[in-house]
Amino acid sequence: MAANDETFRVFRDAVPGDLCGTSFCDLLDPSVRALARAGLERLFDGQNARMRRTPVTLLGRGADVRGHLTATAVVRTAGHVDGVVAVLDPEGGGRSASPTGPSRQLTDMDAKILQGVASGASTVQLAANLFLSRGGVEYHVTSLLRRFKVKNRPALISKAYAQGLFEIGAWPPHVLPDHVQ
Repeated sequence: MAANDETFRVFRDAVPGDLCGTSFCDLLDPSVRALARAGLERLFDGQNARMRRTPVTLLGRGADVRGHLTATAVVRTAGHVDGVVAVLDPEGGGRSASPTGPSRQLTDMDAKILQGVASGASTVQLAANLFLSRGGVEYHVTSLLRRFKVKNRPALISKAYAQGLFEIGAWPPHVLPDHVQ
């Protein structure tokens, strides 16, 4: 319904008509939309009074803002929630480059390998499911380890989650389509 001047600057000097009326969750990175939406719905339903410091990325025009979202229910009449006030506390005090820029675009096969590793599939299982040899699977895993600059599979999956490649709270893990070429 409303936003401050800094929010409009994140969206390259948008005017209120450009943003107001847009679902707040639609302005967030797809990896956290479902989690944020569930938390905000609990506020509107009166189940919670406050949603504390949820890490999110606000998708601006050209530059994204990563930070922690705190939202509070506004109750004015006999326990009825009239609205929600959301505050995004940016990390590092400002804008950042997108954590999922071009270096985080995955091929379809890399996405399938990453999903398999995240769900706990072995090299042999991945090879059978993806019609690859064991060496082919290892080639893709090694390529992903180098690309993400990590030393092992658990670190690869942790970094992929941190970079927002997976939808938070989904099982089995699924790479978001925005990150696949």
